[in-house]
Amino acid sequence: MLTKKLVVLGIDGMDPRLTKYLMDKGEMPAMKELVERGACREDLRLLGGMPTITPPMWTTLSTGAYASTHGITGFWNIDPTDHSKLVYALDSTVCKAEQVWNGIAEAGYKTLVWHWPGSSWPPTSDSPNLAVVDGVQPGFIGFGTGMRDDEVLVTASTQVDTIKFMPKAGHNNTGAGCILSDVDIKEESAGSKAAGDACQNAGASVENIMLTLEDGEFSIENMPYNAAKSTLKDASGWVNAPADAKEFIATMCNGLVRRPCLLLKNEAGEYDTVALYRSKKEENPLAVAKYHEFSPFYLDEVVKEDGSKITCARSISFVYHNEDFSTISIWINRANDITDDAAWHPKSLHKEVTDNVGYWSFTSGLGGKNTYYSEHLMLPTWEIYNNWQAACLKYFMDEEKFDVIFSHLHNVDGIGHNIWPHGHKNNHTNPEDVEKNHELMAETYRQTDRYLAQFLGYLDEGWTIIVTSDHGLICDTNEEGPALIGDAFGVNAKIMSDIGLTVLKQDENGDVLKEIDWSRTKAIATGTNHIFLNLKGRDPQGIVEPEDQYQVEEEIIDALYNYRDPKTGRRVIALALRNRDALVMGCGQEGWGDIVFFPEDGFHRVHGEALSTRMDHGGHHTSVSPIFVAAGPGIKEGCKTTRVLRQVDVAPTIATLLGVRMPAQCEGAPMYQIFDEK
Repeated sequence: MLTKKLVVLGIDGMDPRLTKYLMDKGEMPAMKELVERGACREDLRLLGGMPTITPPMWTTLSTGAYASTHGITGFWNIDPTDHSKLVYALDSTVCKAEQVWNGIAEAGYKTLVWHWPGSSWPPTSDSPNLAVVDGVQPGFIGFGTGMRDDEVLVTASTQVDTIKFMPKAGHNNTGAGCILSDVDIKEESAGSKAAGDACQNAGASVENIMLTLEDGEFSIENMPYNAAKSTLKDASGWVNAPADAKEFIATMCNGLVRRPCLLLKNEAGEYDTVALYRSKKEENPLAVAKYHEFSPFYLDEVVKEDGSKITCARSISFVYHNEDFSTISIWINRANDITDDAAWHPKSLHKEVTDNVGYWSFTSGLGGKNTYYSEHLMLPTWEIYNNWQAACLKYFMDEEKFDVIFSHLHNVDGIGHNIWPHGHKNNHTNPEDVEKNHELMAETYRQTDRYLAQFLGYLDEGWTIIVTSDHGLICDTNEEGPALIGDAFGVNAKIMSDIGLTVLKQDENGDVLKEIDWSRTKAIATGTNHIFLNLKGRDPQGIVEPEDQYQVEEEIIDALYNYRDPKTGRRVIALALRNRDALVMGCGQEGWGDIVFFPEDGFHRVHGEALSTRMDHGGHHTSVSPIFVAAGPGIKEGCKTTRVLRQVDVAPTIATLLGVRMPAQCEGAPMYQIFDEK
């Protein structure tokens, strides 16, 4: 045993290359202190596993096993009965490898697994020492189970003469996206299915035939939100409203809830405050927010279409006004059911957090293409959430509730998916926003450094701290965007159709339908890195004879290598391997495609289908690699190891530090070179 207390501060999407660049510029002082007091590689990198996407790599971090062993092959796994469909993969019951925290809890350590989006829910050990909070989706605590109403952007104007509620404004109905709501949570029993519906209007599996970027991951920046309009006019009929106040109505809950609001002046006679009331008869508001500030969380009712009511936590912000205040906008946060403990084990932990730390709400998804909302909603709401999460973890540490904590935070990934596609000049980005987006991502990393700074003092209290991530995020320079292959969220039909491997049906006018013609389809590319043959005897409508499989695989690999981007003439695929050969990279075996492929530089998304060693070549200081820094008891001080640290090494390193057994299917090795020899 080298330490008795350990906390993993996992930051989804944290890139060692960009971290080091900003740290060396003096913009991440907390990370600099961790590096100086601890051990890492000079470049801060882990050699990441693959696929470089959230659920499989957080599973690799917790099991010490490659994806070929633990069986989580993407954000969704491929439906074994229909390779055109995807099955939700944030479910510990489909993981084939043991998590390291089982052995830790069984050895007597009080262990907390906090929002770890990779095979953590439902709990995988019956040990009374193991507590698990959420993990059924990557966004925020409770977002998959406790969201009862979406965020609302309310615009009030003197030019508007009616009150109007517009549900899901900006929703593109693709079924794609990294943040999922309304996840079905079952009981915490062995064999239970932790996550059912993967997206709205989906059942146990999802079919999404993709022909454009917007059919898949690029729809993340168009996540659904509600919008409302209202008349802005002089206040009247209020119990207590200043004579110069303006009033408007904020509608939410599909228009079923209306809350009157006041626009108020300060002592200098300037409008700078919005107050939201339950009714005009109330003297005290539910929430008050000054311009570009956020109200404390307040409790309000969410009314469902059947008339039932749920008490939820929300907050508001006065987010916009024009020069003469004839048009203003306020933002109302997503509603979080304060009773939701569906993904808390034990459930008593939910009450303990709310009693001792407080309620929380969710962050805003508005941003991406709109730098104004990225700056004034997305980033600051993450700062609020980060501070709430830090307060929770510090409460557990200060009160000695847990000895070992595994935690995950999603701010870098959640913001990066919205901003990095617009971090360079391309055909879907406003050129004037490129520089601003780089500053917003730098601020995201400074925000993360402020989060990490809250834990530095625990190094002097006997805690070992590990900072790590599942992958980084790349800002590439391809003006056309990524290739139409390798998207995690469905069947990548466009390029496969171009080279004659996937055939889509047509209507009576000859227009292509998003429906596969299996009678003429040799293979499909689905999920991030998979190509499945349409094999007779295995697949319901197979046409490839089993004895021809080897030859057809060779034809497909040749076609992939020979395919050129129509705009640039460059080769799109960097590497294509048969399933059995992909084992050398920790890929392959059951659940993987018959062919496993990876796109060439410039043709992949911010992460997901990329080789884990990818980095940008446009001076953006970004990469797909995950990060690793460790400090505290058991770790050498000021150590820069030359060893190649691998993602599979993290779990066995933690096991060794704590003196417990290795997880059963572990394939990595302890990082002996960074251990304190004392």
